[in-house]
Amino acid sequence: MANREKTPQRPRKSSLDQTFETSIDPSVIGDKLFGHEEAEDPEDGPVVFICAKCKLPVGDSLSWDGTEDTLQIRLKKITENVVVGKETRMYEPDKRSMCLIVDLICQGCHSVIGMVYSSTPRKLDHKRFTFCLNVADIDSYVLGSANKMLAAEGPSEQLVTLEYRGFVEQQLKEVKLMVVSMAQRIEEIESGL
Repeated sequence: MANREKTPQRPRKSSLDQTFETSIDPSVIGDKLFGHEEAEDPEDGPVVFICAKCKLPVGDSLSWDGTEDTLQIRLKKITENVVVGKETRMYEPDKRSMCLIVDLICQGCHSVIGMVYSSTPRKLDHKRFTFCLNVADIDSYVLGSANKMLAAEGPSEQLVTLEYRGFVEQQLKEVKLMVVSMAQRIEEIESGL
């Protein structure tokens, strides 16, 4: 039998116990979407991307298109909460690349959260006509990550079962009988005065 070397497995990142994460690591999201993680946590759900300022949803990981840097993520689709600007402008991502872009604007707070490349050099063609969201301008929420529940109001609180209900009804009858007999005695005392 051949002696196989085990490839070292990269350590899994611990999931954040927060409702809204303040930063997004696009490589982690890409790994989860495309199955690059060795053992995917079944509790991890799709990611909803939200505007960092007004918290309106702007897209989700089901329309993921990719990323190659930590500054932007690309989506194939966005929500109706994002407006594509009307004015095209020049953008220079590096010294040798000139692009034409249109801003993506959050409809809730009117802040620019990304761009659409309408004209690119050949090396950036993969970005053309996708929704590129700026990581600095969005937050994310993982569906299914909520874990807080209302706790019982103390150790004496118990569930209402048929037996418990019968017990409570019996005690209420006894209290009612006692109140009626006390009212009769008060009437007798008042009539004697």
